[in-house]
Amino acid sequence: MNQLQQIAQHFSAGQPLRQISPLGNGLINHTFLVDTDARRFVLQGLNSRVFPQPEQVISNLQQLNRHIAKIPPNLVQLQIPALLPTTDGQAFYRDESDQLWRALELIQPAESREQLSNDQEASQVGFALAHFHGLCSDLVADTLHDTLPGFHITPHYFDQHLAILAQPLAVELDAEVRQCQDFIVSFQDKIGLLEDAKLRGELRERVIHGDPKLNNFLFQPNSDRIVSLIDLDTVKPGLVHYDIGDCLRSCCHIRHKNQFDLPRCQIILTSYLEEAGAFFTPTDYAYLYAAIFLIPFELGLRFFSDYLQGNVYFKVSEPKQNLQRALDQFALTQNIASQQAELLKMIESLNPAKH
Repeated sequence: MNQLQQIAQHFSAGQPLRQISPLGNGLINHTFLVDTDARRFVLQGLNSRVFPQPEQVISNLQQLNRHIAKIPPNLVQLQIPALLPTTDGQAFYRDESDQLWRALELIQPAESREQLSNDQEASQVGFALAHFHGLCSDLVADTLHDTLPGFHITPHYFDQHLAILAQPLAVELDAEVRQCQDFIVSFQDKIGLLEDAKLRGELRERVIHGDPKLNNFLFQPNSDRIVSLIDLDTVKPGLVHYDIGDCLRSCCHIRHKNQFDLPRCQIILTSYLEEAGAFFTPTDYAYLYAAIFLIPFELGLRFFSDYLQGNVYFKVSEPKQNLQRALDQFALTQNIASQQAELLKMIESLNPAKH
């Protein structure tokens, strides 16, 4: 805690520190809430194993902040957290162990939610994600750093998985491991759907959030309205389909049944597409279903690969947690596939080109 206090003082603008406490339940970075006499802010230590060049993460967020600042305020309906400078005017602080720390504006009053409780909240999620994509639509994707090369590139994760299997494994090959292996094999022919479409020029890269799971949307307390989209470390060039698929995976997973909530998906997608408007092309519609089932599969593949390596990437509270996470995502993927006809019909009903 003494070390944390020393780090936080670099961002406290000379104000005495009152309290530092853990914040959120993220699996990657170390995140804390800092209270000073004058303000509260978020302090984060970036995970250098995940972000080998953390300065690029900072640079992307600076560029995003500058871009949003140029948009007329009446057209911006989401608060994007600002980077707070150190006392000597730098964008980050690097400690003695070479750990990079940064401070972010605390969006308040606001709260994250772990599950949706009504249709209005679901509709707001769709709107907020499309609004973020719209705000970034004229920010040239190539000007941002690719802070996570290979992120959301499903064939890349599959190649990594095959490389892991070629090495001695850190775990026992029990029935659940073989269940995961069998599911991955059965899914192989679908792995390249989005990336192949990108290579053919049917889909193009834009600025994406990269991790729009539900608890990264901040709601106004006692309200259904979303006021912010946070956790912007993964903002980078990519396919908006990655964001849509990941958002739906997070919001439409009925966890106790490992099933996909089709009515909720329709609410979120309807709201997203209404806000996206012309930003979303006819070809984009053609790959919506692929995004919906591919992203849960990809996450399951990542959890499973991490388990096989001894849990070196995602934080775990017990040794088989990543294996169970993988099984849950694969069950969700299978349930999505079982609803393929209904999903395709729903997507077609939302496509203005089909009317």
